[in-house]
Amino acid sequence: MKSVFDEFSERYDLWYERHKYAYLSEIKAVEKVIPEKGEGLEIGVGTGRFASPLGIRYGIDPSEKMLEIAKKRGIKVKAGKGENLPYENEMFDYVAIIISFCFVENPEKVIKESNRVLKKNGKIIIGIVPRDSFLGKYYISKDSIFYRYANFFTVEEVVEMLEKNGFSYFSFYQTIFTLPDEMEKEDEVIEGCDKGGFVVISAIKTENT
Repeated sequence: MKSVFDEFSERYDLWYERHKYAYLSEIKAVEKVIPEKGEGLEIGVGTGRFASPLGIRYGIDPSEKMLEIAKKRGIKVKAGKGENLPYENEMFDYVAIIISFCFVENPEKVIKESNRVLKKNGKIIIGIVPRDSFLGKYYISKDSIFYRYANFFTVEEVVEMLEKNGFSYFSFYQTIFTLPDEMEKEDEVIEGCDKGGFVVISAIKTENT
């Protein structure tokens, strides 16, 4: 999978230009839960499309080509995977995993590692395209260069993994209510997780794992 993102890093980055209303809607949804202060890490930072506008200073990704672009956007990058984070215990106030959660090899281990590098009462933020959403079903049926390698999750599955690994106090926001190709303006962001093609799940670290 790493080679796919290396080979098509520029194509991946340009998706956000071609689908700017979907992208801006996703940014707005994450902004609902992003802390105003503190040090953040994005796991699966890619080209820095989310970290840069959201003020997340640190990013990790296995794709060297992606990281070259993220570095130009001012992100302090490291090559690596979320299953084995090269950071000290309790280093960050929040960890974000936006879109990339469906591409990790071992999602539960990524959550465990997120717990480890988060400070007490730190926040985890996971943005997903739910498997059972209209957009998840569309991506699963479409022969996408990137999403053919994805393992989509439902919101309930992500919540279960988070609860199992020391996280509580959940909040949910959703956006994107039509296909990104058909969007003519930004979609609204509303609470909940039952209608949107993009859902942001946030939770607080309440115990170490």
